[in-house]
Amino acid sequence: MSVAQNPLSIKVEVPREDAVLLTVEGDLDMDTATELQHHLANQLHHGRRHFLLDIAGVPFMDSSGMNIVLRAYQEVREIPGGVYVISPTPAVRRIMDLTGVSITVPIVGSLEEALATADAGPRDREP
Repeated sequence: MSVAQNPLSIKVEVPREDAVLLTVEGDLDMDTATELQHHLANQLHHGRRHFLLDIAGVPFMDSSGMNIVLRAYQEVREIPGGVYVISPTPAVRRIMDLTGVSITVPIVGSLEEALATADAGPRDREP
């Protein structure tokens, strides 16, 4: 039995009725991504339209984590709503850039910037 190097923790806050802030810390990978998926699904069920993912505390994200972010983005586009990634570490940002996730999902520097981007309305960010 292995013990995760950076176990995942997720703090959930509701800065306003239509938005949820999920502060994620630890590795977001194949072993932990479903936990984030469950939190996102729960908040979607409770009527949230904007998902603010603060991943400043995520040192590593693999394709499983990227897929969860993209799946959430696709689901909330139809509401309409949005997913906003806040302050990824340089390593995670590099992976998001290399995979093209950062082209689709807005990356912002703060909660305030995420809320302002959400208020600006939907934009088709795909090339």
